[in-house]
Amino acid sequence: MKRHFTATGFVVDGERTLLHWHRKLNTWMPPGGHVEEEEEPVEALLREIREETGLEAEIVSEFANYEFDLPRQLPPPRVILLEDIGGEQPDHQHIDLIYYCRSLGPARDANGGEKTGRWVGIAELEGADGLELDGRLLPLAEDVRVLAIDAIRRVETTVGC
Repeated sequence: MKRHFTATGFVVDGERTLLHWHRKLNTWMPPGGHVEEEEEPVEALLREIREETGLEAEIVSEFANYEFDLPRQLPPPRVILLEDIGGEQPDHQHIDLIYYCRSLGPARDANGGEKTGRWVGIAELEGADGLELDGRLLPLAEDVRVLAIDAIRRVETTVGC
């Protein structure tokens, strides 16, 4: 089975994080996408966040770099997920590097030109099976819900990279 590396970021602004409705996968997701051959994961993630939301962001990590200059150190992801893509008969998998990020710009709508993005807080996420968009309740995966809540709780107390 083919596997692709992807990088995903829960972008936090204060007490909320940004999710968007992914029409192809039929679920709410944070911004992210494929790591291109010439990119490192952090470059890919920040590019995807800019492309999908128009926001600038920084990676937030609870881990300090070790005390050496070379080789260069990249911030580790919060978690790595192995995701089946393609329904019940997956045609490939994503090795998804999940990062927590902080928005660097002023709080605003961040839809990347589409009206599918929403800032959501912990109260709305707790116990939610879905989130509302255009008057419809659309499904929210448990991993996204749990990681979104964790990102909101951790980002404001952690220094950026």
